[in-house]
Amino acid sequence: MNLDAAKAALAHLDIEQSEAAIRAKSRDFFWYSPVLKDRLDHVEADFVVSPKSEAEVIEVLKACYEHDVPVTTRGAGTGNYGQAMPLAGGCVMHLRHMTAVKKIAPGRVICEPGILLKDLDAATKDHSGQEIRMFSSTWATATIGGFIAGGSGGVGSCTWGSLRDLGNIIRLRVVTMEAEPRILEFRGEELARVSHAYGTNGIITEIEIPLAPAYDWVEMFVTSKDFMAATRFAEGLANLDGVLIKLATVFEAPIAKAYFARVAPHVDEGDSLVGLMVAPHSMDGFLTFLGRHPDLTLIYRNDDHDWARGPGAVFEYGWNHTTLRALKVDPSITYLQVRYGFPQHLDLIEKMRDALSPEVLQHLEVLRENGKVMFAGLSLVNFTTEDRLDEIVKMHEDAGAMIFNPHRYTLEEGGRQAVDDRQLAFKREADPKGLLNPGKMIAWDDPDFGFETMYAYPKMQAAE
Repeated sequence: MNLDAAKAALAHLDIEQSEAAIRAKSRDFFWYSPVLKDRLDHVEADFVVSPKSEAEVIEVLKACYEHDVPVTTRGAGTGNYGQAMPLAGGCVMHLRHMTAVKKIAPGRVICEPGILLKDLDAATKDHSGQEIRMFSSTWATATIGGFIAGGSGGVGSCTWGSLRDLGNIIRLRVVTMEAEPRILEFRGEELARVSHAYGTNGIITEIEIPLAPAYDWVEMFVTSKDFMAATRFAEGLANLDGVLIKLATVFEAPIAKAYFARVAPHVDEGDSLVGLMVAPHSMDGFLTFLGRHPDLTLIYRNDDHDWARGPGAVFEYGWNHTTLRALKVDPSITYLQVRYGFPQHLDLIEKMRDALSPEVLQHLEVLRENGKVMFAGLSLVNFTTEDRLDEIVKMHEDAGAMIFNPHRYTLEEGGRQAVDDRQLAFKREADPKGLLNPGKMIAWDDPDFGFETMYAYPKMQAAE
């Protein structure tokens, strides 16, 4: 690795000089996990460069390839798996300047990867009365490129499914890391090569995604003394074909009272909470459905309430904002990501809650998978030891609930504990030296790894 030569070749670009800024731009939200914080806290890039165009991206990749410098791409760094951490040092390529919205048409938008989700949403709404179908709860601070490369779903997944479901990404433009970088365009089956690949096998420089009609969503909180009743209510609402929703989130008691400061005055310790976003034209249907559930109480709606201080956007209580709010109150909290798949979802949720509450508190997100309503769990865990955390993971897996482990930094361990042959094959083609975000794809480094223990990248930067 010839850092000085690479930096000299790129000196005409926007290169960060401040050591503090380099450290800040070398980090993401890995610290949600005490396991990752212990292993990754020291990791830092040698330099940061921020290209302003696809042509400059190619310059960076070409120079770093020539001088054997690893390149880790990042957007806003709001991911939680250490996805944007430069494990081997080298170059962090920050795409913050690449924010253009190139085209808005009926049902679709073409943009660069560095634009914030909120700015992309605003542009499509202002231009055409459309909005992006789904976004992370970090909508205000995360980029669309980071969402595509590191996310799996979010607000909107209750209607539109997951990012990798057919139709949720239309096209990706990707640059390879070779002696002469190539520009490739992926559609259809090819999208799986680079979506949710952490930038390990190509750099996304242009994105085309579908849009949906924009609405002034009615955001609400509903309470129930019975957690499973609240869960069944959320499932039933999502199954109403005529009612359009963008969010249905369930929080086991006492999450709302303990961790949601602006909601706490309006709930009791024993209240489980449901957070909702419903389209205005669906409110008659929603209120009729709610009326069929006398054990649930509507306590807040953003278009009609008497709260002295509003709670802010309801979606900023869901997905991983739940963990963030809990961490601010209790630093010992961490989380797990669980798939409660159809049709066993309700039984699995109840089984895990009976076995583990209150050590593990249920936080559920409604989503669709193959047209079926099921749940993703972003469970709040009272962390004690790594061994106990592993026991909790095993309890879920033994029961039949899949864990996407947020205490691991590799693609495989954070996913289905299996090699994605399409992504590995494309890395061999597009990154022959293995310089793109090294350490994140086990299949590249150790094809025979058995997943019995946590993978430790052997070339990780050493702690000083």
